[in-house]
Amino acid sequence: MAQGNIVDAGDVLIVGAGLAGLFTALKLAPRPVTVLAGAPIGDGASSTWAQGGIAAAIEPGDTPESHAADTIAAGAGTVDEEAALSIAREAAIRIEDLLRLGVPFDRDIEGKLAVGREAAHSHRRIVHVKGDQAGKAIMQALVAAVRACPSIRVMEGLSAYELAIENGRAAGVFARPSHAATAPQPLLIKARAVVLASGGVGQLFAVTTNPREARGEGVAMAARAGAVIADPEFVQFHPTAIASTRDPAPLVTEALRGEGAVLINKTGQRFMLAIHEDAELAPRDIVARAIHREIAAGRGAFLDARAALGTRFAEAFPTVYETCRSLGIDPARTAIPVAPAAHYHMGGILVDARGRSTIEGLWACGEAASTGMHGANRLASNSLLEAIVFGARIAADIDGSVPGARAGRDIAPPIIGACAAAEGPFAQQLRQIMSAHVGVERDGAGLALALTEIQRLERAAGTASLFGNIATTAKLIAAAAFAREESRGGHYRTDFAEPRAAWRHRSFLTLKEASRIAEAAAEECARSGAEEVQVTA
Repeated sequence: MAQGNIVDAGDVLIVGAGLAGLFTALKLAPRPVTVLAGAPIGDGASSTWAQGGIAAAIEPGDTPESHAADTIAAGAGTVDEEAALSIAREAAIRIEDLLRLGVPFDRDIEGKLAVGREAAHSHRRIVHVKGDQAGKAIMQALVAAVRACPSIRVMEGLSAYELAIENGRAAGVFARPSHAATAPQPLLIKARAVVLASGGVGQLFAVTTNPREARGEGVAMAARAGAVIADPEFVQFHPTAIASTRDPAPLVTEALRGEGAVLINKTGQRFMLAIHEDAELAPRDIVARAIHREIAAGRGAFLDARAALGTRFAEAFPTVYETCRSLGIDPARTAIPVAPAAHYHMGGILVDARGRSTIEGLWACGEAASTGMHGANRLASNSLLEAIVFGARIAADIDGSVPGARAGRDIAPPIIGACAAAEGPFAQQLRQIMSAHVGVERDGAGLALALTEIQRLERAAGTASLFGNIATTAKLIAAAAFAREESRGGHYRTDFAEPRAAWRHRSFLTLKEASRIAEAAAEECARSGAEEVQVTA
């Protein structure tokens, strides 16, 4: 019930309407839940665009232990091994949940779930829908279930921008209309429990496969409230986005390489053979760097599926096929131009095995959270699995632990002004800075310059700006990357090109610590005389 600028969300408020948020809401039924969605549910979520599928050890001869071992190997030494194993062991149960919700996973001629193989998996264990439509099909089933569930209320067209904290506990969020440049009258949506399922950070970079809503605002909201953030420096760049002017960049699923597509440069050379024993099926960070370097050297990079698929392409991968055709490419006859794009954030809000953050009353799941499963480099198709496993865990934890007292109303609203919108010139400059200096390859000087410029943008935008959350998450990523003087997984520094034993651990930092790192980097940048970027509104 709304009173003035206060909305009572009831028991549980979930921020985000992707796979993690909707699955959590359904698992909480019949408990009253309000889902806050910036866009109509089913739109604006990275989950909808997921082409790969969900990893689960369901094939004869495969085991959760093998799945966990592959996850740990891909994670480059920083995976929480207990988290990886426990999630792998829950995979089959959660696939059954999705089947009950009507997700039409592909089946073989015997009626069993069909499984495919993707990079760095030792077995065929990826369940798909029509080759490359898993995300879309899963989201369609979840949206239909949510719409039909009487205990779930969906508030569309509203975006959270700050947590409401009362006596050290999350008591709700402040929200604004999603497409409003300002929020002069903050709307407080209060609840007994808050779940952040707000998605990833891809839109902090100039080239990304993520929807426009993926700006890392959930991470920033938690950090600004004092939460610990884990592993923010580890950003995964998908090796094979279609090289075009589209924003977001269209994705070419890794499953094509699993079916035999190869990477070539403009001379026709298959360059991955000389880089890794698994060639095109090497871990994503290795493939992304190889493509990045081919492009930087002027040789270009192309995914060639002509021999592997040929005329079967349209039937096997209809989404990729139609996207290519819309760009004037016939992938059955022509190699697809590709480039790396910001795709997935291994870091996020630190949560425990139940999905609890370090702030009382605040849970997080999906890409906004860091469970420890992904380490420095996410294994393909583990993200959707992690989202549904933690959605179920959070629902169980809230059911068993949330106190009955309602949140109070003595919460001071944030000051929000008209200084800068969440989208606009400042955001565009930030995206260019992040891609140039915090991208596929990084170095200390570039990271120091990036942190200097992020702080300058913050000052230019003003403290009351909606741009603040975007800048906050960018600062967390760049600061952790500056501090980690080594290369590991998705974090690659040309000035520290090898992993170092002293850094074989996860990163944990608060916003205060990130700000201290940024200040030190700015001082170093000033001493070196690095050129400043002119900021204009």
